[in-house]
Amino acid sequence: MNKDQLIEEVAKSGGFSKKNAEKAVTHVLDSIFEALKQGKEVQLVGFGRFDVRNREARMGKSRKTGEEVQLPAGKVPIFTAGITLKKALNQA
Repeated sequence: MNKDQLIEEVAKSGGFSKKNAEKAVTHVLDSIFEALKQGKEVQLVGFGRFDVRNREARMGKSRKTGEEVQLPAGKVPIFTAGITLKKALNQA
């Protein structure tokens, strides 16, 4: 599902206009982005947790040439699924 499909689903299931659903989805995602940029954790109980972790610099291989290259340190987003989401995915 892409963002446009998510907006359509929110509009349909929530009884919102597509324009209002788009605003809601955009604001939720922007809020999550901003919190992560500030180093905060975002926890949606039952769904999951978004967090940012620091990744150390390391050596990697170029896919094109196979040469070893230095990969810089950086921050990476992490998502951990909540228990309710895991259970929903594993129900028959």
